[in-house]
Amino acid sequence: MSPTYSVCVYCGSRDGTDPAYAQAATDCGTMLAKNGWRLVYGAGDVGLMGRVARAAQAGGGETFGVIPQHLIDWEVGKTDLTTFIVTETMHERKKVMLMNAQAVVVLPGGAGSLDELFEALTWRQLGLHDKPVFLLNTNGYWDPLLALMDQIITQGFADESLLKYMSVVSTVDDLHLQLKSAAPT
Repeated sequence: MSPTYSVCVYCGSRDGTDPAYAQAATDCGTMLAKNGWRLVYGAGDVGLMGRVARAAQAGGGETFGVIPQHLIDWEVGKTDLTTFIVTETMHERKKVMLMNAQAVVVLPGGAGSLDELFEALTWRQLGLHDKPVFLLNTNGYWDPLLALMDQIITQGFADESLLKYMSVVSTVDDLHLQLKSAAPT
């Protein structure tokens, strides 16, 4: 069965300090598989990335991983995915991931996840895509980022419209409902 909906998940290559992050990643992968939605992600088998993928696979879900050559060892490239693509650069990785999904989800993560989030938001702002972007704010992880985004707007470096390109959800159940409403019928 070919997937009807592909969801790009950006998240950490580490687990973080709060066990809720790992649980949310596992729950996200399970939820994607349960709905027959394909996971598109960075092809790593470490941290939250590995948890999302392993949960999607355990649920019988389709997985589409994209990793640059220089990260195959660092992020332990997960070669048992439905589709495993190796790119030359990080830029190419991000483009392939975004172009092969109909929605974007950002779980807790570090600088790489922030880079991916802001590129997706910037591309959306520039009209390069119209995909919904969801920020999973597990235990308030992204609260400081949301405050920074408010600061960027109040200080005149972005228009309020920036916030309309991203929806913030607190739980995987809320994420499921939002993804379901955004999915093609």
